[in-house]
Amino acid sequence: MNNLKLEKYENVILYLCSKLPEKAIQGKVKLAKLLYYVDFDRFEFNESMESVTGDGYRRLPMGPVPKSMTGVINSMSGKGLLEVTEEAQFAGRRNTTVFRAQASPDLSVFSPEDMAIIDRVVRKYLPLTGKQLQDLSHEEAPWLAVEHKDTIPLELAFYRDTDFTDAA
Repeated sequence: MNNLKLEKYENVILYLCSKLPEKAIQGKVKLAKLLYYVDFDRFEFNESMESVTGDGYRRLPMGPVPKSMTGVINSMSGKGLLEVTEEAQFAGRRNTTVFRAQASPDLSVFSPEDMAIIDRVVRKYLPLTGKQLQDLSHEEAPWLAVEHKDTIPLELAFYRDTDFTDAA
């Protein structure tokens, strides 16, 4: 997407990682869904119609996926900001991609409204597994309203009726 906010994108990934043990997010599905909630919640919050990363999202079988996530991750890895490894989680199952922060996030790039939503995502969604986040996203209007592989309009965030009373 040509409205990509790369500095915010990189720092939201670093911040999300920094809030977990070993500063690591386990799995592409989990990272994709966390970014989805950051962007769609920010867009809906106070009807701001702004996203944090500026990325677009596509409907895929495991839920909404940011279109530029792989490119941003590869760039961050190349700059030494993010370590990306494939690790065995359970015997006999596919390896899990693990994203581990190699730098501290620069929180000065975020507005107070951005941080309110990002911190809400940390509290509400970070403890969940990728599968739990996937299932949750499959119940929401943005994923339900579009066909497979189609772009999900951010405006569909307004059909979720999110309760933001917990956004500090």
